[in-house]
Amino acid sequence: MTQPIEPIAREATKPYSLDSEKVERATREWLLKRGVTVDKIAELVMFLQQQYFPELTMEYCIYNVEQVLEKREVQNAVLTGIQLDIMAEEGKLFPALQEMVENDEGLYGVDEVLAFSIVNVYGSIGFTNFGYVDKVKPGILEKLNDKRDGEIHTFLDDIVGAIAAAASSRIAHRKQAEREQEMEKLRENE
Repeated sequence: MTQPIEPIAREATKPYSLDSEKVERATREWLLKRGVTVDKIAELVMFLQQQYFPELTMEYCIYNVEQVLEKREVQNAVLTGIQLDIMAEEGKLFPALQEMVENDEGLYGVDEVLAFSIVNVYGSIGFTNFGYVDKVKPGILEKLNDKRDGEIHTFLDDIVGAIAAAASSRIAHRKQAEREQEMEKLRENE
């Protein structure tokens, strides 16, 4: 029988209070430390949406990625996934889990489940976008899936794909709203 893990002793000087700015800052810092820039995620958004919106600009893609990264649910998923990837690089996971994460085991789906928390932020259309980029692995996703550099990105590749999918969904919803407003104006002018 295994021994229970002793809880870490913490000073109880004041109650915990979430520092949202600190969490957002950490999210952006850790993405950069792991080689992921907002521009690289925006390139995925462009890849996903350009055929539907030929007038789409990189600036608008970047803006939408930034909006997604401001969501607390997204920040939580990013930090959790990166931490798990780093722990796997350091060999600090339970042996059975270590092997699955280290090898990005195809039947291990927790990395996708964590990414789904991001995909859901802008509705179910994000699932289609996520599934597509997860399958073809364009741009930064190809680099994150390259295991030759010794880094483990089992969680991060799905998280980055999910951020791009969510930003793409955000664009699609806003473009549809613009179309509906234009149609309404046309009807009013008839």
